[in-house]
Amino acid sequence: MKNRSWAFLAGGLLVALLLAGVVSNYASSHPDGLDSSLLKGCTVDADDTIVGGSCPAQQAKDHELGDSPLADYGVRGIENSFVSTGLSGVLGVLVTFAIGAGGFWLLRRRGGTPTDGAETTTADDEARRRADAAS
Repeated sequence: MKNRSWAFLAGGLLVALLLAGVVSNYASSHPDGLDSSLLKGCTVDADDTIVGGSCPAQQAKDHELGDSPLADYGVRGIENSFVSTGLSGVLGVLVTFAIGAGGFWLLRRRGGTPTDGAETTTADDEARRRADAAS
């Protein structure tokens, strides 16, 4: 891979890490559209606890992976919420990048050079052949 490609990948990874590690802490803490629509028909208090009515959110259960190390946009065991959220974002970016890079590496190995002895040609070789044929 060319140096320019490596610089582009490194820059993209750096931006993703910065967004995940720092900017993610400033995301809205208010419920998104799905959470809001599930609360329709219920009365909630200031802490978003259901105090009356009937709505689909009352049937909500804890997720099976709710006690995992990266549950609820944080790292379990780290008390500082800014650091916990940022670290979970950084870990998520690194894991995603590693899986993507591994997938591309496998695809590149699999579809590499021809094995039947055929020559590979470049665009320059093709242009030279056409120029020679035309003259």
